[in-house]
Amino acid sequence: MTSSPDPEFVEFLKAYPSYPATKAIDDIRRAEYARLDVNRHVYLDYTGGGLYADAQLRKHYKLLSEHVYGNPHSSNPTSLAATELVEHARSYILKFFNAPPDEYVAIFTQNASGALKLVGESYPFEKGGQYLLTFDNHNSVNGIREFAHARGADVTYIPVALPDMRVDESQLDEYLGRAHPGGNNLFAYPAQSNFSGVQHPFEWIERARAKGWDVLLDTAAFAPTNHLDLSAIKPDFVPLSFYKIFGYPTGIGALIARKDALAKLRRPWFAGGTITVVSVQGDKYYFAEAPHAFEDGTLDYLNIPAIEIGLKHIEALGYETIHERVRCLTGWLLEKMTALKHGNGEPLVRVFGPTTTEARGGTITFNCYDKNGSAIDHRAIEEEANQVNISLRTGCFCNPGAGEVALGISKPELAACFTQPEHESRLSMDDFRQCIDGKASGAVRISVGLVSNFADVQAFLEFARGLLT
Repeated sequence: MTSSPDPEFVEFLKAYPSYPATKAIDDIRRAEYARLDVNRHVYLDYTGGGLYADAQLRKHYKLLSEHVYGNPHSSNPTSLAATELVEHARSYILKFFNAPPDEYVAIFTQNASGALKLVGESYPFEKGGQYLLTFDNHNSVNGIREFAHARGADVTYIPVALPDMRVDESQLDEYLGRAHPGGNNLFAYPAQSNFSGVQHPFEWIERARAKGWDVLLDTAAFAPTNHLDLSAIKPDFVPLSFYKIFGYPTGIGALIARKDALAKLRRPWFAGGTITVVSVQGDKYYFAEAPHAFEDGTLDYLNIPAIEIGLKHIEALGYETIHERVRCLTGWLLEKMTALKHGNGEPLVRVFGPTTTEARGGTITFNCYDKNGSAIDHRAIEEEANQVNISLRTGCFCNPGAGEVALGISKPELAACFTQPEHESRLSMDDFRQCIDGKASGAVRISVGLVSNFADVQAFLEFARGLLT
């Protein structure tokens, strides 16, 4: 006797008939990610970190167990073997992102934040120069402003507006028109916001460069579920964290940079591996050619080969399949979450960002409210989710600009808080909550990704229904 199909799954398939075409992800989840279901994990934090396949570990272990590799900064046999693997992985990164090797170079870093720090500390900011960025940038992009401030450059933020948390395109050209002619002007924005899931247009890159800007495109949240073709869009600087794409290894990222833009950068120090000649008595040093001039010390040469293994894993699944799976599940979540109502008709959920799948990724940020319209503490939501083995994330996700817009925290409120004498050098989260006088200080974020399935999103929706009164 066969069981009748789940009526909600039938409804889902009617709304998203392309979902069965992503069946390969279900197959690989059973084969390579079985630990999720064996341990009854509902993983909804793909924007925080991706998951690795068992096969990635097996292939990496086989490589390390069958060969001997030494520090690449030499020409002995084990060093040359390691160098060959590192350089092959470097070339494969450019191939994977379709970055022409005559235009681009891949620099290994610790993560996307390390890549961003390389740009920030080395970019030739100066008086009259500009650093322009959107409100919804990650803190590692925001942090570059401190290098700009220190060197006298102007820093300007482009606002995003509720409800969809997008930039008003009618204002964009006005901001881009502020580039200092002949100066050094850097424009930074996320291909996909790690707060709202909004995907900003790639067309901005060409518009900005035509007006005299170098463009930094943060792809950390975009690259895990969307194909990035650098031969088509041509940003100047592209930071990446590989663990966000395929989970393993952690601790390795990259800066993919246009060679012309990279030539502008001036490193404020040198380290082992970055120079060709250095003298103590002569007080002189000479940088190596890029990418080596930007890779401090000894690279993580035993883990770098796992990057190529991970990229090939993604290629085998295919971005079209991954993207469509994420689109379907995100659309279903948005539809069902926004329909949840308390007994008196008050909505349970307010989504901060688009409530359709148009120009957005699989990141959904929201808060829950009781029947009286009062926000339920996001920390309590996380605690309850933990009890049923649902991994989600709460806070502002290293994205204060988007958080301030979403939660209605104004500039005067922040100024009043930060100028209090006792807050001159230290401000705890509890102090901050008192400053904003009862407003929500954070939100809840769920994100679907590489091997998410219908059961995952249904488990979350069942959890959310348990908050209704």
